[in-house]
Amino acid sequence: MASKQVNLPGVGTLKLYKRRDNRHIRLSITSSGEIRVSMPNWVPYSRAVAFAATKSAWISSQLAGVISSSLKNGQAIGKAHHLSLIRDENVANVSAKIAGTTIVVRYNQNNEFTDQIVQAAATKAAIRALRSEAVQLLPARLKTLAQTHALSYQSVHVRALKSRWGSCSQNKDITLSLYLMQLPWELIDYVLLHELTHTVILHHGADFWSKLEEFLPDAKTRRQAIKVYRARII
Repeated sequence: MASKQVNLPGVGTLKLYKRRDNRHIRLSITSSGEIRVSMPNWVPYSRAVAFAATKSAWISSQLAGVISSSLKNGQAIGKAHHLSLIRDENVANVSAKIAGTTIVVRYNQNNEFTDQIVQAAATKAAIRALRSEAVQLLPARLKTLAQTHALSYQSVHVRALKSRWGSCSQNKDITLSLYLMQLPWELIDYVLLHELTHTVILHHGADFWSKLEEFLPDAKTRRQAIKVYRARII
């Protein structure tokens, strides 16, 4: 398969591919923001570039979507960390480390910060940072809330839960999602009190919600507010 890379002013770098089975010129944007143009073997590269130029508005809109859903330089992670995405001509591979409260991701000149390999490294390091914060802060806050409301639990664990913010077993073992660190503290407290209430009432019946409101009078408001959040980095 023949290929070529061309810079189209005002659009960006195009990756052109000639394929035997193609009958038409096709334009696509990958999840990492790569602009790809595939074409039949007999089509000149210049025609594919001209085709992409006519689709510049569409390309821009698609790239905007990729960027908006990407981790960015300076982005806050959790309660104390932030991302530092550094393009460094002296590195050969993408690397990531946590230095204090800074998540440092370095990538070379051949990559963009939206590239999948860079985003994957940043996401993995960000999750490590969230886990560190969660382990340090959540059990202590849970203990304080339990003591304040005369509630007890058997144990607390931090996991990378994505389908729920937390859970409580019939043995009063509480599990909390590390992604809670992405929430405002008032919503974190809502989740912690929700799980602590399950140590008294395991189901979600009317008596459960009444008991939760004894501990947290504005529980209904917080329950609605948390619905706009997702257990993830972005």
